[in-house]
Amino acid sequence: MSDWNFLNSHRIRTGAYASDDSFGFCGAFNFALEGEARRILCIASDGMGWQHVSVSFGASNRKCPSWEIMCRVKDLFWEPTDWVCQFHPAASEYRNLHEGCLHLWRPTSEKLPTPLAIMVAPPPKQELDYAR
Repeated sequence: MSDWNFLNSHRIRTGAYASDDSFGFCGAFNFALEGEARRILCIASDGMGWQHVSVSFGASNRKCPSWEIMCRVKDLFWEPTDWVCQFHPAASEYRNLHEGCLHLWRPTSEKLPTPLAIMVAPPPKQELDYAR
């Protein structure tokens, strides 16, 4: 469930990363998630066929966000039905401006190819029992 009320209340509105609500998806956001002591910095953009959100604990922190935090950030920016991915680029195209930053990507002009759920993990036990 995207939560633009929450995100806009934490949008950076002054300084180098400033934007206002009229920027829509694009902007920088600084917030704390429930149960997380560190503040999260997200920089979001929407262009060239992609929505993109970089996720970090700020420029001075080299620790990467956990899978759980990335899932919670995904839920803030996108709907539960949206597929969003992280890429591991070819070595020849690798770029790294911040050691502790991870990125979420969603194409806007085409459907993201995705694996079948069974290729990721077996179904929950209830579904296995039901199928018999």
